[in-house]
Amino acid sequence: MEFGGNPLYSCRNCRSPLALVDDLLSKNFIAKSGKAYLFQHAMNIVLGPKKDKQLMTGVFSIANIYCSKCGEELGWKYVQAYDLKNRFKEGKFVLEKLKMVQEY
Repeated sequence: MEFGGNPLYSCRNCRSPLALVDDLLSKNFIAKSGKAYLFQHAMNIVLGPKKDKQLMTGVFSIANIYCSKCGEELGWKYVQAYDLKNRFKEGKFVLEKLKMVQEY
């Protein structure tokens, strides 16, 4: 599947497009299920309630993200970083690798 001619990541459950490969910022993140990727943008998602959480790199205000088609929990969105060195993460999305498939 292509989205505007660009390869993308889709929900492993329902194949709903989640993020473009061009929006991938880092593959160096860890989530509940293991490896996770940081994206500039995500699509076809629903945000859960905002909450403060201690993560490996500090305290953040985050919102869990879910597939808008099947409801699968996919990762989280960084809403706010309480440490200046982590502010670059604000507004970005972490998607768990095991919850996605890459499509070309």
